[in-house]
Amino acid sequence: MAASGAVEPGPPGTAVAPSPALAPPPAPDHLFRPISAEDEEQQPTEIESLCMNCYCNGMTRLLLTKIPFFREIIVSSFSCEHCGWNNTEIQSAGRVQDQGVRYTLTVRAPEDMNREVVKTDSATTRIPELDFEIPAFSQKGALTTVEGLITRAISGLEQDQPARRANKDATAERIDEFIVKLKELKQVASPFTLIIDDPSGNSFVENPHAPQKDDALVITHYNRTRHQEEMLGLQEEAPAEKPEEEDLRNEVLQFNTNCPECNAPAQTNMKLVQIPHFKEVIIMATNCENCGHRTNEVKSGGAVEPLGTRITLHITDPSDMTRDLLKSETCSVEIPELEFELGMAVLGGKFTTLEGLLKDIRELVTKNPFTLGDSSSPCQKERLQEFSQKMDQIIEGNMKTHFIMDDPAGNSYLQNVYAPEDDPEMKVERYKRTFDQNEELGLNDMKTEGYEAGLASQR
Repeated sequence: MAASGAVEPGPPGTAVAPSPALAPPPAPDHLFRPISAEDEEQQPTEIESLCMNCYCNGMTRLLLTKIPFFREIIVSSFSCEHCGWNNTEIQSAGRVQDQGVRYTLTVRAPEDMNREVVKTDSATTRIPELDFEIPAFSQKGALTTVEGLITRAISGLEQDQPARRANKDATAERIDEFIVKLKELKQVASPFTLIIDDPSGNSFVENPHAPQKDDALVITHYNRTRHQEEMLGLQEEAPAEKPEEEDLRNEVLQFNTNCPECNAPAQTNMKLVQIPHFKEVIIMATNCENCGHRTNEVKSGGAVEPLGTRITLHITDPSDMTRDLLKSETCSVEIPELEFELGMAVLGGKFTTLEGLLKDIRELVTKNPFTLGDSSSPCQKERLQEFSQKMDQIIEGNMKTHFIMDDPAGNSYLQNVYAPEDDPEMKVERYKRTFDQNEELGLNDMKTEGYEAGLASQR
């Protein structure tokens, strides 16, 4: 059964362009400000708009802000004082991510219904136990909770029920029975599964146990299909044909791009680098002259290795913090003593030191407004403070711990300071990938042998 957008019967209002005196254009670096309850300067922009319910003038409020794991968003709210109609929605103002994301949440307790959820309009919501699905682009984006998603679906199904009953439609009774099942889910009488699949990669489900791993939440990043690329309006670029192969090892290439923070024009530098005792990697760095934002990203220059790699380092000395480190996008990080696990694709690819990666992890966890805002519990703040203190002890070399990098693609690296001899504090394991790991890397659908014969038969 599917809910096909009955929640949003129409656009909230047709906006009338505001006068320059009412809404002066903000500076590019202050266009999207981080979401914060303490920021008094962050005020919504009010625009007089046409109400599509009574055709009188109402008011639309727009707030441009940034949320962790969701980048820039536009929160809009419309209200009409004449007929009482109101509507809220969010739209992603950031770019489409490199990979899609799928959140699989097992709801076991009433507390799970209060998890924060960011659902974009390109996301598909499913509840397998009820064979229920909300297709992509059938609802507007929303910043809500798990309970709010179910309540929104119930409202959408109930909207046209009076007309169905008046016409004695046979589906009205079946929809009523289904609505009862959805309302029972809100009581969490029995566990159920909520799946949010977003090809754009811009949806988010809260982990209330951060920085610890959430056993009830599974996050999967995947490569989009051609159909999903077309659905998002993305076009495949034809590979450029070069008459001669160029040697790029001694060149720094530059190409124009936009700053991910202020969206101002910037330049990205790219260079091919050979890492000793490892392989070639591509390092890309962007420096924005407008807002000063700097970012770097590392891509593997080779193919996926035949075996996965698991690197375990026993941190025993402050000098371990200076080890060079390459973390690919497919690498997960684990610190058993802190019960901490960083999933694949989080923080992207990085070429830094062990100290630099630990500081990035600390900043990612401790500066998350979802866990440090007004709605966070005191015990949650205590856990984060304890986690931050232990991370500081590790970085300063006052706490011995194990640092584990697990990369199914085999494209991550941690410096061996004793090379070419073995490092007594570091263990490197090669292992055979599981079917699920190959599926996540997109290797199960690759055919590297005998594909030419199959193409010939199709012709």
